[in-house]
Amino acid sequence: MMQQYWAMKQAHPDVLLFYRMGDFYELFYNDAEHAARILDLTLTHRGQSAGQPIPMAGVPAHAYEGYLARLIRAGESVAICEQVGESASGKGPMRREVVRVVTPGTVTDEALLDQREAFRLAALMPLPATNPQQYALAHLDLAAGDFVLMRLDAPSLIGELARLAPKELLVPELLAEGQTAEGAAFTLLKPKLSVEPKRWRLRPDWHFDPKRAEETLRAQFGVHDLQGFGVHEAELPALGAAAALLAYVADTQKTALPQIERLRVESNDEALQIDRHTRRHLELFSAQTGDETHGPDPSLIHLLDETVTAVGARLMKAWLGRPLRDRQVLQHRQQAIGELLELGNIETLRSGLRGINDIERITTRIVMGSARPRDLSGLRDSLAALPELAQILARFELPLWQRLTERLTDLPEARTLLERALVETPSVWLRDGGVIAAGFDAELDELRHLSEHADEALNALEAEARAESGIATLKIAYNRVQGFYFEVSRAQAEKMPPQFIRRQTLKSVERYTTPTLKAFEDRVLSARDRALAREQALFGELLTELAQHQGVLRDLAAAVAQTDVLHALARVAQRCQWRAPELSAEPGIEIEAGRHPVIEAFSPNAFTPNDLNLGPDRQLLLITGPNMGGKSTYMRQTALIVLLAHIGSFVPASRARIGPVDRIFTRIGAADDLTSGRSTFMVEMTETAEILHTATAQSLVLIDEIGRGTSTFDGLALAWAVAEQLIKKNRALTLFATHYFELTQLAEQFAHVHNVHLDAVTHRDELIFLHTVKAGPASQSYGIKVAALAGLPRETIRRAQTLLNRLEQQAPVTGGHAAQLDLFAPATPTEEASMPIEAEEEPNPVLDALTSLDANDLTPRQALDLIYAWQAALRDSAG
Repeated sequence: MMQQYWAMKQAHPDVLLFYRMGDFYELFYNDAEHAARILDLTLTHRGQSAGQPIPMAGVPAHAYEGYLARLIRAGESVAICEQVGESASGKGPMRREVVRVVTPGTVTDEALLDQREAFRLAALMPLPATNPQQYALAHLDLAAGDFVLMRLDAPSLIGELARLAPKELLVPELLAEGQTAEGAAFTLLKPKLSVEPKRWRLRPDWHFDPKRAEETLRAQFGVHDLQGFGVHEAELPALGAAAALLAYVADTQKTALPQIERLRVESNDEALQIDRHTRRHLELFSAQTGDETHGPDPSLIHLLDETVTAVGARLMKAWLGRPLRDRQVLQHRQQAIGELLELGNIETLRSGLRGINDIERITTRIVMGSARPRDLSGLRDSLAALPELAQILARFELPLWQRLTERLTDLPEARTLLERALVETPSVWLRDGGVIAAGFDAELDELRHLSEHADEALNALEAEARAESGIATLKIAYNRVQGFYFEVSRAQAEKMPPQFIRRQTLKSVERYTTPTLKAFEDRVLSARDRALAREQALFGELLTELAQHQGVLRDLAAAVAQTDVLHALARVAQRCQWRAPELSAEPGIEIEAGRHPVIEAFSPNAFTPNDLNLGPDRQLLLITGPNMGGKSTYMRQTALIVLLAHIGSFVPASRARIGPVDRIFTRIGAADDLTSGRSTFMVEMTETAEILHTATAQSLVLIDEIGRGTSTFDGLALAWAVAEQLIKKNRALTLFATHYFELTQLAEQFAHVHNVHLDAVTHRDELIFLHTVKAGPASQSYGIKVAALAGLPRETIRRAQTLLNRLEQQAPVTGGHAAQLDLFAPATPTEEASMPIEAEEEPNPVLDALTSLDANDLTPRQALDLIYAWQAALRDSAG
């Protein structure tokens, strides 16, 4: 048996091997030790190898999916080795085969998937003779059958992989070794790719051969050429990545891939580009705090995802992750949302969507032959709900709704077949039977009748045997070893007629059989097995029949998904009082009463809306004001409004006009990148460099507090130079927040630079944030006030105020060098007099007593006595 195991393991050395042994999947040696740590299994030993016990761990076969899901989430791949029959010679271990390899990027089983997340597998390769270096990127959602090919430069590749977050990334072996020019370039690029090391997969270089790729893809799709998929001469060299991806899937699934029947070619120019830093800074899919103790994750997707269906949830994330620039598509989405709001049918449509299951993934499992009974009942119920959904959409008049209505095609043949074939609630597993409905198949009905009515026949046989023998206590019994038998006591055995054949003698009973009982046993026991086999055969025929509708079913799923997303966006717009933005061909961004969608949702009554105007004559807004005053919120809400407009959504503003935008960049906040050995300042400068190298006149750039990670003069110089670069060369629409007040002078040098500030006032020495954007620079920073709000000790605040006064009074630069500042002397009487009054307050004995008091230990009388005593003490101190 271990020789057989090692033959399987050598063919799959880099994955865990689930080796079927009876009712368990067993793991051995390093696989067992590794899996035991991840799954918290008990590690045992069995037999010996080279004099050492063989480590062993196992999971029950009937519940293996839960363990498999945990391994997949941990980034592991698992080869499933099944018992497929007896040994060829009749001796030795049972024959086994690896029937598939489950990897993080190729899972299709419902139990292993997050219903609302796409699981993508990607492959990339460099394109030769391209300057600058370009890459082919292919990616596939196997559970949905969605197959995409792209051609990208290095910066776009970084952003695209951040968007896709592939579960596995295939690369050619030579590329990873870095021995060629392309490999050397990739070695520098690799640290910037947001793919964990455990998800990289090295594949043979010949899998990426473009010459073989076109033939492979034509054979997969059954076409003469690929032009119908948008593959033209320029894309031919990129086909190697697509072919390598197909080869990997075929190798792991151990089967043909009929569910992959089309290829989409996407261009980066079609989408609004958002790099990985911007996705993180804008908190599109997760909050940067990572703190789940204060309620839901305050991310944009959490606010937007009002979808009902799983396929709709996945499409919502796809739209948000890849906003489009096609204004016609976006306007059609806007108009559809507007009509839904106008007619007030949101909740009716939502109710119609509730009956739709995940048709997209069910279709894939049907075509792959891995669908389960509940998949088919889910499809049956979905098809039954579609006519009502189509009827709801038919009430709308706009072209987009009409096209969606047409795509919600009823499939009466498939629906009727499923309604006839399946019981109302089939069992979870086909092996348990109870799936095919009565009346669907005459042979199955006959076998079931024989099996289900066995008790009646047994009673008749028992009565007949009692009459023949004259023994009233004779009975029929059953066990797994001997099957059915007649049983009488030893005392009655001599009365048994000769046609009863003795089978077994026990201490107190004798057991017999007859040809009639044996024939009955053969019919009944085989009927159960044959009924199950017939049911399994009928189920397979159902899958074959339904697979012929793959194209229509996928189009149905896509129409349901788009309907669901539009309904969800309408629901959010209605609840949050959003408005349709104007998508203009004129450059610039104008927003009236704009709000941050997520912050407003968490604190609707406390949010202060603000206007914004960016354009050729207002290219850069220099934003000053106190910390916590709202600068970052103002910048982020601008980017989010622009982004929402590019998915076709309404936006949180009373009015918005959005001109052409090709990219959104952010440089907000900073953190060390310890894994790459980069400091906070290095991370900041790297992100800024990407902006300056890539931003165009149609880009929206948000920069917050650039240059704070170095000395004051270095930081000021860098911030000034970055602002000048954006003004003169990039000419990008820019929001530039800073605490360097010297930068406000840029407005005097450049006509299209304007100063704005977030307003704040002090009242009785208390800082009050107004969160209102006003023209002109801020009058002061209020840094020490904010520090006091944060809870710094009073003595620290007093000392900081002293030092600030001295710094403001002394010249910072003398003869090109920093002057010697006398910062360490104690505060003078004049300085003390200028400090806030609260810093001079004397301790209050009443407040001190109240602070140290435990109110739970006081009786009412004691509390009243204390109040009288405190009143007397206050009168004495006042007198």
